[in-house]
Amino acid sequence: MGNSASASSLPPLSTIGTCNTNKMMGTWFVIGVKPTIFEKTCSNAVEIYSRQPEGTNYDIGIDFQYSKDTPISSPLKSLPQKGWVQGPDKEVSGDWKVSPSWPLKMPFPIIELDEENYKHVVIGYPSRDYCWIMSRHPKMPEETYNMLTERLEKKHQYNLEGLRKVAQVWTADERTKRGFTEEEIPNNMLEPTS
Repeated sequence: MGNSASASSLPPLSTIGTCNTNKMMGTWFVIGVKPTIFEKTCSNAVEIYSRQPEGTNYDIGIDFQYSKDTPISSPLKSLPQKGWVQGPDKEVSGDWKVSPSWPLKMPFPIIELDEENYKHVVIGYPSRDYCWIMSRHPKMPEETYNMLTERLEKKHQYNLEGLRKVAQVWTADERTKRGFTEEEIPNNMLEPTS
């Protein structure tokens, strides 16, 4: 799948022209990923974005939580990160940088977005080694997922080898334990309990 072009021959990624920073805040469930070392086996992965008060040395707090392996039963991990919105207008930029640890600041370009409802987003990486397909709910319609992976290949020149779907398996107890609401994880997306 994808092409075999080397990273150095790939053009820069195109970020979304207008991305309302405030509408990006809140909970995002990771549906698909070309993983970093932390994400090779993760499940129930969630990123929660929050704007920081003016005067803070970063723009966005990112709370990345995930189960290490099997949903619910494996240990819950957390990787807090800091985000900076780039460009002249931080209210509408799709060009971000993220730091999982100081002094590292990684590109975090928003390359696909449901610009009307902010229900799905795709974050890319310049080398195309990583990407994150995220949704406001733990389940994404298959046609949306397929449309986004096709755009990754055709528009953004990604080779999708290594892309994996992230298991999102939730019970009412797990939803409560992790502090999510019924709006974020609707009852019809919960696993039945025995």
